[in-house]
Amino acid sequence: MSGQETIYNVLISTYIEPELVERIRQVNPPRLNVIYEPAMLGQPRYAADHYNLPQRTPDQEARWRQWLAEADILFDFDPTHRADLSEAAPKLRWVQSTSAGIGQFVKRSRYAERMPQAVFTTASGVHARPLAEFCMMAMLVFNKGLLRMIHDHAQHKWERYAGTDLDGRTLGIIGVGKIGCEVTRLANAFGMHVLGINAGATSACLDRLYCPEELHKMLPHCEYLVVAAPHTPQTERMMGAAEFALLPAGALFINIGRGQIVDEPALIAALRSGHLGGAALDVVEVEPLPADSPLWDMPNVLISPHSASTSDRENRRITDLFCENLRRFLADEPLLNVLDPERMY
Repeated sequence: MSGQETIYNVLISTYIEPELVERIRQVNPPRLNVIYEPAMLGQPRYAADHYNLPQRTPDQEARWRQWLAEADILFDFDPTHRADLSEAAPKLRWVQSTSAGIGQFVKRSRYAERMPQAVFTTASGVHARPLAEFCMMAMLVFNKGLLRMIHDHAQHKWERYAGTDLDGRTLGIIGVGKIGCEVTRLANAFGMHVLGINAGATSACLDRLYCPEELHKMLPHCEYLVVAAPHTPQTERMMGAAEFALLPAGALFINIGRGQIVDEPALIAALRSGHLGGAALDVVEVEPLPADSPLWDMPNVLISPHSASTSDRENRRITDLFCENLRRFLADEPLLNVLDPERMY
């Protein structure tokens, strides 16, 4: 990608810890001009917050635009110039995202067409462990009666009951990528049987792998179902009334993919009828979830504000990935996690 003496401007456009910036600089100090100014960035409201917008003075904004104009590499999409990024950063050759699911965003923004010289890499794999732990937590919450315990605790009520366990139960996963494989690994530790759907891939960790066209064949076996697929034209609303009806009565539904993969009214109907035993939702069709959504008031639903993937160690893991990709970029080697704009993942 470069001559031996080429120096690249690397602009860090969302907040990370200063010690991580220093790690980025040390990848190759002579060839990397790393620009990081926390005062120009949105201040994190929680660990690994990459979404808070900064408040810049006119002078700061003018200086930021100068940096953007000279940037060859961006650490994260600039949240303040998403609409005009191609014009504001004409030299841009590579953006490392802090998110895995950027396909729809890149498509909507027409970045592949407007910046044909640029490559986009995702954070695929960074969030696999936190998301897998969320899935296991959700299954245990319902199996062990945690919501009942919390309610009875508040009422000072002592009443014995029987929960259940995960050993020998069947889990289905739609989208067995890095996240789905990590869910499988943890589920195996609990003695679960794991079925999965993945487009054009194999997975030795599964008890059985189905192709996408076999969704209806897999669903009747799934006492627990995890959606971990990306949002694409092929996956949009793939879980509707017919699909929920195929799940065993009392099944638990977990969505850590995207809300648009689910027909939300059909999900609500399946929960209200009792056919679904419960749902744990990290993503929903409209985010934030509207205050009048019936999902808020359902006693068998867990709502997570798209935070199941967020960890206080996320920035370190993203920096690990970015540093490896920087080494590859400078050595003219293939980058990890390159987005295919057509497939959208």
